[in-house]
Amino acid sequence: MREDAKTIIQKTITDVLPDRAVREALGGMELSGSVYVVAVGKAAWVMAEAAAQYLSHRLKKGIVLTKYGHSKGKLDRFEIIEASHPTPDDNSVRGARAAIALVREAAPEDTVLLLLSGGGSSLMELPMEGLSLEDIQEVTRKLLFCGAGITEINVLRKKLSAVKGGKFARYLKHTKAFSVILSDIIGSNEDMIASGLTYPDESTAEDVRRIVDTYRLELDAKVERVLYSSRPCRDIWVENHVVGSVGELCRAVAVHARELGYTPHILTSSLQCEARKAGRWIASLQDPEYQKPFALIAGGETVVRVTGNGMGGRNQELALAAAEVLAGREDVLLFSLGSDGTDGPTDAAGGIVDGNTAQRLKQKGIDIEQTFRNNDSYHALKAVDGLIMTGATGTNVNDVTVLLCR
Repeated sequence: MREDAKTIIQKTITDVLPDRAVREALGGMELSGSVYVVAVGKAAWVMAEAAAQYLSHRLKKGIVLTKYGHSKGKLDRFEIIEASHPTPDDNSVRGARAAIALVREAAPEDTVLLLLSGGGSSLMELPMEGLSLEDIQEVTRKLLFCGAGITEINVLRKKLSAVKGGKFARYLKHTKAFSVILSDIIGSNEDMIASGLTYPDESTAEDVRRIVDTYRLELDAKVERVLYSSRPCRDIWVENHVVGSVGELCRAVAVHARELGYTPHILTSSLQCEARKAGRWIASLQDPEYQKPFALIAGGETVVRVTGNGMGGRNQELALAAAEVLAGREDVLLFSLGSDGTDGPTDAAGGIVDGNTAQRLKQKGIDIEQTFRNNDSYHALKAVDGLIMTGATGTNVNDVTVLLCR
């Protein structure tokens, strides 16, 4: 089953790479004059390469803003800036300023093309007046550690940023503009993918208050002032095209599981809960209606409440939690991974466990509950060959968890 899992992962990632989707989207656009390209996100390099091939000589110049390690080399006529994720750094600000300068070069008869993918919320940043990068970094860390969901995090990110929540679009008013958006958000809401660089911010001060109160966030007074006084940017003239989704990710897994003889069952493509709960739930499904061999598939994005100082990510915690439930079984295997190839602040895409994982951890003196308390799933799984290592994949359409049973 480990070989089956490896095959499914490799073929699925290939299926959800964004290059074909980018070319198809460009084929339906009326591009005029010279084309200026701004690609932002974990999939930015692959999307930019596809656009460059399609546009050929019509491409004037472009910029790629992506995560450290996600660039695949030089691209002709593109500046490439790598920055930090999930918390912005100085390069995130540098990238935002460079992107603004680039689109300002476009003449009214030209076209600006934006290629957006998940991760853009951190990789392109410009603080609102009165705030510093350090202010945004601190709020981001608090949101990530408290277990807030990605849409909740992005609500606050949009308010604190001078480019998110549609604000970047103010630099495009005199130029025809299109965006191709690779969705990593459940529901594919344009206003949440990369925190809605080209889409009106629909969130309200009441939404902000609910999030702050729910997670008991202690915020600096100047941060609160910006959060509650930020006004939505609605004067936007950008034609948005959303391509790719977690639904496509789940369907690709189903196709390749079936090729290997498993009957696939897509449980959900909108999984949103605490990672450990998700792992235990999927691992516990023993319904007799699932005739062996079968594959249970769940896509979405879970959350982790950080209480320790270990290393890990939501997919690794999910897999480790499943290992407890699967203990002793010889007929099952579970893997969970982020389609972008990175899970949390680690070099692993996710985790893979089976019925022997819990016992192997015990033999090595690793206590699962203590591992959870320290949020150190990475090192626990590494000790038992339970990490999935893909490297940066070039795509980003959320996470998927798969239980294989023979």
